[in-house]
Amino acid sequence: MKVLVPVKRVVDYNVKVRVKADGSGVETANVKMSMNPFDEIAVEEAVRLREKGVAGEIVAVSCGPNAAQEQLRTALAMGADRGILVEHDGVLEPLAVAKLLKTIVAKEGPALVILGKQAIDDDMSATGQMLAALLGWGQGTFASKIEKEGESLRVTREVDGGLETVSLKLPAIVTTDLRLNEPRYASLPNIMKARKKPIETLKPADLGVDPTPRLSVLKVEEPAKRQAGKKVGSVQELVEKLRNEAKVI
Repeated sequence: MKVLVPVKRVVDYNVKVRVKADGSGVETANVKMSMNPFDEIAVEEAVRLREKGVAGEIVAVSCGPNAAQEQLRTALAMGADRGILVEHDGVLEPLAVAKLLKTIVAKEGPALVILGKQAIDDDMSATGQMLAALLGWGQGTFASKIEKEGESLRVTREVDGGLETVSLKLPAIVTTDLRLNEPRYASLPNIMKARKKPIETLKPADLGVDPTPRLSVLKVEEPAKRQAGKKVGSVQELVEKLRNEAKVI
């Protein structure tokens, strides 16, 4: 079966994020960018499914600027067969991405779409769910284990109360959680091979999707600096401070 894996270009998780001076957003100029870590897990899982003989072709998709080809090349070096870039320089909200992916799914005909449960830049955790709703497909979100059973997938989900196991009829949507796997490092030979793998470039207009944002960012601020703690000499003093200063009891 064909597997589609969306990947997003984000600020590298090791970079200390800085807010722009005008408060309009996060500074991305001259900042190291990388593939969203949860999407790396999705690519790894797709490759593992192919190694088990469950999956066939793996297609990586990215929606964003032309520079997102770098993240597609990373996915190709990890084992994806080809890439698709939907090039757009502006803001892409989850609903717009879901609509773009819906059109690509109709074009490619995958039996499974695996994507990260959320992106570390906006933490929306919405694209997978929106895509499932638009397609009318079953979904297994926050997956920590995926097993093929006949024509279905058995997905173990991480939920607040522990673990939940669901059975999904294919085609289906799966979003990956942190404990699903540990992504492999791309070897140098595979990095070289990835340079020759094809990447198709499209525009939102080619897919009949209007990516105009529906939300307006009014202001972005850094969180307030943490205040220094205070030492207390007794439980009674602690209770008094909690009651009179913190107002929590």
